[in-house]
Amino acid sequence: MIDLSMTELRAVAGFAAACARPVLAIFEGDRPDDRRPRAAIDAAEAFANGAKRSKSIRDCAWAAQLAARDARDAGQSAASEAARAALAAAGAAFLHPLPNATQVKHILGSAGHAARAVELSTGSSRDAGIAQIAQSHALAPPVVIDVLQRYPPAPSGGGRVGDLIRQLDASLRLNS
Repeated sequence: MIDLSMTELRAVAGFAAACARPVLAIFEGDRPDDRRPRAAIDAAEAFANGAKRSKSIRDCAWAAQLAARDARDAGQSAASEAARAALAAAGAAFLHPLPNATQVKHILGSAGHAARAVELSTGSSRDAGIAQIAQSHALAPPVVIDVLQRYPPAPSGGGRVGDLIRQLDASLRLNS
């Protein structure tokens, strides 16, 4: 088991929310009446700022997942990825203390989905995704990097989002 304090969990959730917040405009540009991703990011931020870790955060995460599905089904792939970034932000509050590589997605998943949303919104520009990953790197406070280093490197797979997560993971571990 990995020791995680509530302060560290709050920092991870705050980082994840900070990564998701910039791409909320992508989602809301396509789906202005759907507040579910915004609610998920708000819930993650509230937890990061001291609110209780509660079922309502999970409910917001599940709602953001449904928003992602609805956007995907409507052919709005960038909006879908932006909603998945919000889902991952809320899910970050529930990082497990298990030494599994898959847990890295709780820490960096929001950044990976946000970068993919930016890529898709710019015509699949990989340069835009890499720039978004660099912005996420800059947002990572030392406590988040410390937590990340307690876990194995990000797992293989996951398509383009997985690639982006692994790029961020490697750069944070290298520059710590």
